[in-house]
Amino acid sequence: MGPLSRETWAQRLSTFRASPSAFMAGPEGEDLGRDLLSDLRNEKLSEQTKVSLLALSLEYPAQLWPDAPAAEAAATSLLDTLVLLPPRPSALRRPLLLAATTALAAGGALGPTSGASRRLLPLLLGLASGRDLGRSFGPASEQRPLQATAWECLRELESCKPGLLGGCLGLLRGLLGHEGPVQPLSLLLALALRNALVIQARARARAGLQGLLMAGDSPTEGGPWNWTLAEEGEAHLQPQVPSWPAAEEGECGLAVLELSPEEARELRAAVAQLLDTSYLLTPAAQAQLLWLLGWALRGLQGQPPVLFKPQLVRLLGTAQLTLVHAILALKAAFGEALFTAQDEALLLRRLTLAAQHPALPLPAHLFYLHCLLNFPENWPLGPAGEEAAPLLLGSQRCRGLLPSLLHEPMALLARLHLLCLLCVEDEEKEEKGQDQSPQHYLEELLAGLRQRAALDGGPQALATLCFQASYLVAHCLAGQPMVLIPLTHGLAQLYRARPALAPHFIDLLDQVGPELGEPLKVVLRQEVVSRPGRDEALRWHLQMLARVVDRDAQSATLSFLQAAAAHCTDWGLQQALLQVCRALLRAGVGGGLADLLQVLARQLEDPDGRDHACLYYILLAHLAGPKLGVALGPSLAAPALASSLVAENQGFAAALMVQEAPAPIRLSVGPRRAEGPEPVLQLQVEVLEPVYSLELRFRVEGQLYAPLGAVHVPCLCPGRPTHPLLLPLRPRRPAPARLAVRALYTTPSGLTCHAHLPPLLVNFADLFLPFPQPPEGAKLGFFEKLWDSCLPKGTESRLWCPLGPHGLEALVSCHLEPFVVVAQPPTSYLIAIRLPPDSRLLLRLEAAQADGVPVVLRTDDWAVLPLAGDYLRGLSAAG
Repeated sequence: MGPLSRETWAQRLSTFRASPSAFMAGPEGEDLGRDLLSDLRNEKLSEQTKVSLLALSLEYPAQLWPDAPAAEAAATSLLDTLVLLPPRPSALRRPLLLAATTALAAGGALGPTSGASRRLLPLLLGLASGRDLGRSFGPASEQRPLQATAWECLRELESCKPGLLGGCLGLLRGLLGHEGPVQPLSLLLALALRNALVIQARARARAGLQGLLMAGDSPTEGGPWNWTLAEEGEAHLQPQVPSWPAAEEGECGLAVLELSPEEARELRAAVAQLLDTSYLLTPAAQAQLLWLLGWALRGLQGQPPVLFKPQLVRLLGTAQLTLVHAILALKAAFGEALFTAQDEALLLRRLTLAAQHPALPLPAHLFYLHCLLNFPENWPLGPAGEEAAPLLLGSQRCRGLLPSLLHEPMALLARLHLLCLLCVEDEEKEEKGQDQSPQHYLEELLAGLRQRAALDGGPQALATLCFQASYLVAHCLAGQPMVLIPLTHGLAQLYRARPALAPHFIDLLDQVGPELGEPLKVVLRQEVVSRPGRDEALRWHLQMLARVVDRDAQSATLSFLQAAAAHCTDWGLQQALLQVCRALLRAGVGGGLADLLQVLARQLEDPDGRDHACLYYILLAHLAGPKLGVALGPSLAAPALASSLVAENQGFAAALMVQEAPAPIRLSVGPRRAEGPEPVLQLQVEVLEPVYSLELRFRVEGQLYAPLGAVHVPCLCPGRPTHPLLLPLRPRRPAPARLAVRALYTTPSGLTCHAHLPPLLVNFADLFLPFPQPPEGAKLGFFEKLWDSCLPKGTESRLWCPLGPHGLEALVSCHLEPFVVVAQPPTSYLIAIRLPPDSRLLLRLEAAQADGVPVVLRTDDWAVLPLAGDYLRGLSAAG
């Protein structure tokens, strides 16, 4: 096929963009990439059309070059086209550079064996540095745009292939001191430095950092390129937006990198050079630079963050939000090592005053409130991860941040969140009858929100805001009965005033925990059964009752339903009434419900309603509790076109539903695994019948653990051995927990079922992890260093641990062997236990006697003491 015309290309591009996958699967898809590369050299096509072709290759490189050989060939052709351009100004040079870079990076062809890579990388360095290679590449008018494009391409390649520019650190440092664009060079140098440090920390054998930072030569076109660091860097460490405390703590991997004095000196010089020129960058680029350098230096031993102090003095007064975020990211990374108590107080005061500025736009206002809510303190009180207001942010300082009904909804909720945290902090300080207490102000605010939501015909947004605020209060103050009790009664009064808000109440009940959910269900049920309504109010009452009904107050509920049945004249009301009957059936209500169903089966006008009532009565009369629950498992709430009893294809519909069924699965906790970076629960699973596509979902009761991932097993058969299932635990505090387990699986008949399994218990000992083993001869010193580090932050305790008939040696061998640091059997053991996320428990078992051993324990977490004591006292019984 010859060269295509501009009109033909316009049609092909339009068809491709409409559905790239369909176009590539068609007859023209195979030739699209080849035709594109060929027509870039067609002199009959205008440069505008060729730019459109190159834009397509930038947007869809994976479709045009699906594998590494195709990407390599495409990059080679693009570079050939670039070299063949005439010396006059052309709009194609920059797109061709970008297209060649994108093809190599997206196609996975970038590497030491790639000829296109050996041509492109020196070319980009030459263009970026302005050497002869770059100046002779195009006319003088294009040098600046080409230089900017080259920096952009190099940064993209370094992001995709960490360590690629590790051998050019010295060259980049030299260029930073000369004329040229400072911002792209600074960001590229910071990124390459960060990647080089990470890769060297993870590599066993590493090149000297001093040599990398001092080298000033770069390869020529076609010459050798230093791929050592790029080949060792396995992870793609792409630049990210600055994050809150320790978001990548596990990824950093720099704590093992120890630098020589010469390397440390060169590293400090490179960082200082970058920081000295950072004021020339845009605010967003400064924030990115600070984050990259802080991320790189955070884990290096012997590298204090004092280099950031001049920048901190300069930036503490900034009004740029990106720089404020960068400052907080540095504070989260370095804490008191960089920020003194005076710095912390000043920063907190500036955030508080900025959040109160009356002319502040709403996004900026929300940003400052978010900073206050997540302020990284130097010495936070309470366990790590627990939500709390900053210690220096008292009620008096926050008077200007209290929420008001006049605020925008998002600002009101953010301020309300801060007010809830202040209520938690001031719980013990509040005096009875104190009108200006945070709790009193909170109650008045919620009352105002409910008053606005109760207005008939009021905006839906006011009702939504009221329930959002109620959920936020219930979430933050779940353990505060003095707040939840008036909130419960206030919500009951709101429902009494406006029953049409029933869908909002149902959604709130689905979201809140039992601290508010259970009492709210009781008062709402009382409101419904004590005030039967008619017409529209009755519809909402029935909808609410179907959600809150249970075995309690059966007589009042049945009396309400009997009175309401006379007013259920249309199909919708009858279906709502039957939904309440169905909920009563699932709750296990018997006696009076049978009489009500018989009445409904005779009196309802709609035949579908009569059929449902009759069906429910038959189920109630002939099925026991468990079977009745299975029969009512699939939802019958969807309106049918005809009677449900004569609907066709019920078997097919049942096969498409997830049905509740008794699980043929037995799940138990296996032996402990004391290894790895986090605790892992080893699960043993047995089945009574074949099970396919099993998915086990786990939910931790309470807020002690982070959400757990699901465990998948393709197939399980009875009698066949199965491998243990590994469930990583992510405790926020080192404490036992109870895991609710739900199974989703497919039966041999093709039905998809779900079932609730017995809960699993995570014991305190399941969280034990060993410390890394110190070298021989240093174990005692290692333990003593840990022992001394627990005080004064932590605590020390002594107790008596009874021994079984086999003595101390057998007890330690059975329960504590992986955690022994120093052993002098059979009478003395020094034991170090790591408790995630960041606690430790140290034990001295010395001078054992026949019936027991005195134990001295130290920990840096007070909450661990009772758990450790119970565990040690129970060892003899467990052994």
